[in-house]
Amino acid sequence: MGRAADWTPWREVVTLRDDVKTGDLSLARFAADLYDVVLDQGPVQYRDPEAFFSLTYPTFNLRELVKDVMLRLAGQSEKAIRQLELTYGGGKTHTLITLYQLAHDPAHLPDVPAVHEFQEHAGVPFTAARIACLPFDKLDVEKGMDIADPQGRRRWLKQPWSVLAYQIAGDKGLQLLHADGRAEERESAPAENLLVDLLRLPAQEDQATLILMDEVLMYVREKVALDPTWRGRMQNFFQYLTQAVTKVPRCALVVSLIASDPGKNDTLGKELSLDLAEVFRREQEHSIQPVGKEDVAEILRRQFFTVDSIRDRERFRAPVVAALKGISGLDDSTRKEGGHAEARYIAHYPFHPELTDVLYTKWTQMEGFQRTRGILRTFALALRDAYGWDNQSLISTNVFLADPASPELSAATRDLATVAASEEYEGKRQEWLTILQGELQKAKKIQEEYPALRGREIEQAVLATFLHSQPIGQRASTRDIVVLLGAARPDRIELEKGLRRWADLSWFLDETALADRTSTSLPAWWRLGSRPNLKQMHNDARLRVSTNGDLVMARLLEEIKKVKSLTIGANSAGAAVHMLPKRPADIEDDGAFHYAVLGPEAASTSGTPSALATRFLQETTTSDRPRVHRNAVVLATLDRGGLAAFKEQVEVAMAWEEVERQLAFREVDATRQHLLHTYQKDANEAIADLVKQSYAVVVTVGKDGTPLAFKMTVDTTRPLFEQIKNDPRSRIQDTAISADAILPGGPYELWKSGDTARRLKDLVGAFADVPALPKMLRSQGIWDTVSQGMQEGRLVLRAWRPDRTFRTWWHEPIRVEDLGDPSLEVVLPESGVLDHLDHNLLSPGRLPDLWSVNGELTMGALLDYFGGQTMVQIEHQGYSEAFAIPKLEAGPLQQAVTDAVKSGLVWVVNGGVSVWQEEVPDGLLTRSARLNPPPTALSLFDLLPDRVPEAWQDGKTTALALVVALSNAQGVPLPWPLIRHVITEARNNGLIQLELNGISWPCGRGDAEQVRIVLNDTKGPIGPGEAPTPPDRHLRSDRVLKPAEIQNLADVIGELARLLQPWTPTIQVMLDIDTTRVPMDPDVKAKVNALLSQVTKGWNI
Repeated sequence: MGRAADWTPWREVVTLRDDVKTGDLSLARFAADLYDVVLDQGPVQYRDPEAFFSLTYPTFNLRELVKDVMLRLAGQSEKAIRQLELTYGGGKTHTLITLYQLAHDPAHLPDVPAVHEFQEHAGVPFTAARIACLPFDKLDVEKGMDIADPQGRRRWLKQPWSVLAYQIAGDKGLQLLHADGRAEERESAPAENLLVDLLRLPAQEDQATLILMDEVLMYVREKVALDPTWRGRMQNFFQYLTQAVTKVPRCALVVSLIASDPGKNDTLGKELSLDLAEVFRREQEHSIQPVGKEDVAEILRRQFFTVDSIRDRERFRAPVVAALKGISGLDDSTRKEGGHAEARYIAHYPFHPELTDVLYTKWTQMEGFQRTRGILRTFALALRDAYGWDNQSLISTNVFLADPASPELSAATRDLATVAASEEYEGKRQEWLTILQGELQKAKKIQEEYPALRGREIEQAVLATFLHSQPIGQRASTRDIVVLLGAARPDRIELEKGLRRWADLSWFLDETALADRTSTSLPAWWRLGSRPNLKQMHNDARLRVSTNGDLVMARLLEEIKKVKSLTIGANSAGAAVHMLPKRPADIEDDGAFHYAVLGPEAASTSGTPSALATRFLQETTTSDRPRVHRNAVVLATLDRGGLAAFKEQVEVAMAWEEVERQLAFREVDATRQHLLHTYQKDANEAIADLVKQSYAVVVTVGKDGTPLAFKMTVDTTRPLFEQIKNDPRSRIQDTAISADAILPGGPYELWKSGDTARRLKDLVGAFADVPALPKMLRSQGIWDTVSQGMQEGRLVLRAWRPDRTFRTWWHEPIRVEDLGDPSLEVVLPESGVLDHLDHNLLSPGRLPDLWSVNGELTMGALLDYFGGQTMVQIEHQGYSEAFAIPKLEAGPLQQAVTDAVKSGLVWVVNGGVSVWQEEVPDGLLTRSARLNPPPTALSLFDLLPDRVPEAWQDGKTTALALVVALSNAQGVPLPWPLIRHVITEARNNGLIQLELNGISWPCGRGDAEQVRIVLNDTKGPIGPGEAPTPPDRHLRSDRVLKPAEIQNLADVIGELARLLQPWTPTIQVMLDIDTTRVPMDPDVKAKVNALLSQVTKGWNI
């Protein structure tokens, strides 16, 4: 490689260490090992403090970390936990070894500059610490690791907490953690309190405690993969530990979570990393990154060059000035920076600052490139090979070139290419070794064409572009490239010619950038990738494809059929779906809702439906056979403008297929084949999107009966039919409309003047025939509307039997099969006559204005209510509306009352006869009969003498006497079932006894006089010497509560308890269920008991 007379090659300014020049420097040396240091084994440059610190560069962040840790160990800081925030190879293990060496034996630290820098920055004497190191990459998940206690005794231990305890206190530490005090391991993570005691032990010997953890994720990843239960166990351990560390004075923890093996950073590894980071984040201060971008050059200098050659920085100025002369001639920004640029280049010498910058900022984003370690490894290879021949003034992309006489890639470039090839892009990997070999060969030929380029500038441009193109998707500006190779002082014009020539010949420069330039200009940006230039072949094929119209049309139809989103959801929504029907007859004229996707021939524009689309709306087979159910058809058509773009994209895809057929007879490398497939894939995916976007014009019948075409803004992520249905211009309704809408006076005008009834099938059919009506997606929606209106009492449904009798429905459910009866009619209530009445409607509050405010209703009023002349006011949607009550003859109405009385919904009283929950005697339901709501339940205490003394004599009475007395007390004849029930309740609760005299209980009202009732008396006579019983001063209140009243009690129970606190009140609850009339199923009883036991344990019936 050529050199100018006024510059000195970098290899003559700084001296490469002998082990680097000879290759004796093992690349594995850059991977520090904390475990080897703890056991005093491995490379001397890590375990020997003097050798270690002679190669250690105390970066500012590293000095800050040492300061924080030393202050904590001295008892002068609350910052107990530090996490190293580093990517792979970022110096985390080196940082932990630094802390180990400084705290292990601070009294005998070597007299080297790095140690002095750490001591001066810390500002406190270094404190000796008992150090527990947990290098988790050496802790086998099944066997554990060999580790030493403070006296040097070594032992194999399996669990991380055991390794920690043994290093701090040996067997004593294990005994402290063990449940039985044995020097053995435990399986579970020790709790915080045990760890606090453990961490305090070194203080008894006037030592601090320092815990160093490395490669945590590697161990946890393997442990969890072996047994998922360890995920929580490890989280617990680290949570206990971090909490314990913060509580123990002079105790510090420094941890590196991330694994050096990028393979451990898979999906599970990333999840575990987040888990652990969350644990440590709770107790730590901010995270530490010991090595920054600005530290890289100094670290590289100390690693690769002799101390004497890099001590005098003033020697760097001359080669830097020589290099900047060439760079400034190509880059105006560098020239304008002047002295600032010179200072920057001197600070990085002999390394080009832009080179270390691209490696640190871009390459460290790749999992296979291990940050500082990766940079060290790369330069070790590059400097070893380039030291013998490179004459450039700076270490830049030139050192990654092979010896000019070698046809192979250099070892450093092969290493970088291998790292880059490990990165996946869209599931693929790029063959960078093949790509770089091909591109560098082209670069050499170009340099032969331009002999003035004596510094191998085009080869350097290839490597510069490659470096800037990582990770995949990154790119370089022209300035990025010329700055890296400018130190060779190329002629600017010749360099631009050479770069343009490479842009023309390259198979792998990104075509996107090349397509935007003219033949005489350089690309604005550069990117290397596996994208060989196939565009010219594609353009030729495109011209041939566009001339075959039939083939293109066939492909258009094929692509339309592939797009499922055009029809998805339509069938399940209730539509009959037609994909690309050929003629109007393909869409049935049956009154059902039809949705059709028409082909390219029917393309329309907004406001102008095509002639073919109009025929589908208006015709069935021929123009003289018009479509009847036009309002039940909706058509999706291509927008004419979208069709043009769609057709063009189809031709693009077909042209790429033509290119593939041409290349099938040639030898095509895998990279070029991949690019072709990518072009094809992109073209085909674009087709699907264009199909979705192009079907934007909807054609249907407007309100006025004429064809309507409107354009939508299509969301390609959603089904097309869903968007059409939701567009108000389609007027598609997929839910039941309100009952008001189909009644006279509604918006749809379905009733003629004088109509009192209409067949239901005619109402349903009207929505498919009449354009002014909504398009009902499901006929079931209309059935639902009618059913809803009937159940709300707004209309009556009537079905005719063959004998001309009829069955009616009003305010009641109707079966689906009954709705399908072809004779079913919708009848207006004012004209309707019912054949029966659901007795449940007689419950108070069910029918408007039926019961008076005080709960009274006579049979006469009920007959008048259903006399066919009653109008009632109903609150509906915020306003009052009048509705008619249909007519019902006296016979079926009396039957409804009878059923309501028997079921307990209504209580009827006529004169002295009171009936409830029993058969109604004939003749009782006269017009004067009073209907009442169900009677209020009686309390069992209502039977006792203090309530009805007139019924009792000497503690005895009869059931009939109680009926009379209780009726007199209530002022109304009470029904026998009501009193019979409370008598049964009182007997079950031990208040009374029944003397039945051969009568079975429960009995009818006629036997009530024969049932004798005796009051239970539990008080015996006062014996000799006994004190008389004091008067009962308990205040009691008993009441039978309805479920709603129990809820009211719950609302005030707190206030009651507060008011009655001095008397400690008790509340007794009794659940009484009369199963005389309806026996209780055992399953129901079990469910009741289950609910009661939720209130209080053991509560059963």
